Amino acid sequence: MNENDVKLNSPRAWLLAARPKTLTGAAVPVIIALALAWADVGHLRLVPAVLCLLFALLMQVDANLINDYFDYLKGADDEQRLGPRRACAQGWVTLPAMRRAICAVTAVACLTGLPLIMFGGWWMVAVGVACVVFCFLYTTHLSYLGLGDVLVLLFFGIVPVCATYYLQTDAVGWVTITASLACGLVIDTLLVVNNYRDRDNDRRTGKVTLVVRIGQRAAEWLFWGLGVAACLLGMVFLTKGYVWATLLPVGYLVLHTHTWRRMKAIAQGRQLNEVLGANARNMLVYGVLVAIGLLIG
Repeated sequence: MNENDVKLNSPRAWLLAARPKTLTGAAVPVIIALALAWADVGHLRLVPAVLCLLFALLMQVDANLINDYFDYLKGADDEQRLGPRRACAQGWVTLPAMRRAICAVTAVACLTGLPLIMFGGWWMVAVGVACVVFCFLYTTHLSYLGLGDVLVLLFFGIVPVCATYYLQTDAVGWVTITASLACGLVIDTLLVVNNYRDRDNDRRTGKVTLVVRIGQRAAEWLFWGLGVAACLLGMVFLTKGYVWATLLPVGYLVLHTHTWRRMKAIAQGRQLNEVLGANARNMLVYGVLVAIGLLIG
């Protein structure tokens, strides 16, 4: 169906608002943590594994709805925006309906994560609260101050990988923390290419992202460097004898380098949305390759 034919508050409108292609970024940290836990202890606790994945996916949808709503209110999603169309800006979803949806998804996510207390203790409440609070702060304040990349490293790397691993093994060591940093760097490539595409519009609307701060050329090298750094950090798996978990992600680096070259060649315009899609694929490839390497290691 053509996006011009989307009916107000229809299921199609909500699907577009949820941005299902971004769910890769939420799933990959949990996949890596579960694979590492399986490799280390030889089994998984199914219930917390499922709950962690569901919570991560729900929080990603929540973040997308919050981003859609508040960026529209701040004027960042006007007719000059180059990225995929947003539900509020296009009039696919009314503002009252979006507010209700944000409340509902936030509540469902919290209810989904609440049983994790039985497996990880009461400190899981603090983790959940932090996820919800910074989900709102990212769009409303921190992304406009160039701090979005820090939040990605925390909440798409360290927090989900370490929390998921802890719920499976009751411990977190330096190998897990290093693996979580590598994961966060890979996920951050998606934010960098997104902000790279929107750098001119962000500068015009006062959204001072990291890309706006450092400029086009530095952002291009940052994008490539994140993928390289992630693979180098992955060498930590060698300390546990998981050789394939270090070697297989080289395949990701090949794809990442190709995407980087294409990004530099395009440089500006809506065609960078193709790079965004390729990068989402690359993130999933990274997660799958690391997981396979851990499982066969």
